[in-house]
Amino acid sequence: MRKQLFMTVDILLALLIFPIVSSYAADRQKVVDDLKSAFTGETTASSKYAAYAKKADADGLHKVALLFQAASKAESIHAGNHKAALEQLGEKAPDVTPKFEVKSTKENLQDAIKGETYESETMYPDFIKDGSSANVTIALISFNYAYKTELRHKALYESALNSLQSGKVESMASKYQVCTTCGNTYENDGPARCGICMTSKDRYVTVE
Repeated sequence: MRKQLFMTVDILLALLIFPIVSSYAADRQKVVDDLKSAFTGETTASSKYAAYAKKADADGLHKVALLFQAASKAESIHAGNHKAALEQLGEKAPDVTPKFEVKSTKENLQDAIKGETYESETMYPDFIKDGSSANVTIALISFNYAYKTELRHKALYESALNSLQSGKVESMASKYQVCTTCGNTYENDGPARCGICMTSKDRYVTVE
């Protein structure tokens, strides 16, 4: 009788625990998928912005080129963070072949604004929710670094487009500094500590 009782209790516990374990596994897999998607997007963005920088230079718009170069560096940092998060979770980053089209510098800025708007208003907020639900800290850190930086990039690209359209490109920054931890991008000189991750200024990369 006691043996049957223990078996019944075990079965009930299994029935209670299994849905929880299954739900956790599904939530964790969603975060892994998000990290892979983010890695693909950031890798592509880094290559794309590097190509856009070359186009801007060819068009005689060196200060716009500097912004694209700085953003390209930032996106590569985001991709590296996402890859590291995947590896810590026992996963492998996907192979990526960037696909994009280089157009006029004005159109390239408009495309960059569109991409940064999607990432900062839709993609990363959704990924952050997934990471929070699954309580995957390493992914949350990586997503938040990218999210906060993309907000900055969006504003920088919008300002650059406005400068281009109003004939005031020469008023743009002549130098950018990029935090090597989170990708945060500053016009001219950044602060002593990064406003996103507190990394010290001596670890910034300068683009000029």
